[in-house]
Amino acid sequence: MSLSSPLTIAWLGMVALAGVAFYGLLAVRNLIKLVIVLQILVKAALLGLVLAGATSGQVNLGQSLAATVIVADTVVAVIGLALAVQIKRRLGTLDVRDLSNLRG
Repeated sequence: MSLSSPLTIAWLGMVALAGVAFYGLLAVRNLIKLVIVLQILVKAALLGLVLAGATSGQVNLGQSLAATVIVADTVVAVIGLALAVQIKRRLGTLDVRDLSNLRG
């Protein structure tokens, strides 16, 4: 594979997305922003699934796995955002460090 092939560029994009997401997981303290960062990480994984299917010659398998992950990930994101809204209403904060100090 040459460096300018579309698959190589897509692999580099996937690695860049994953790197941004992992940095965001370490740097972000807001619950809603954490859900967004997790969405970016899942998009990197989806791109990896499709690219793995393309490089192995089983494009349909990679795309069907990606569609399944999209459905499951959407449900997880909606539940995560609903929990964040409820935490904000009850406790008044979305800061993860403030929430980790709660006892009881």
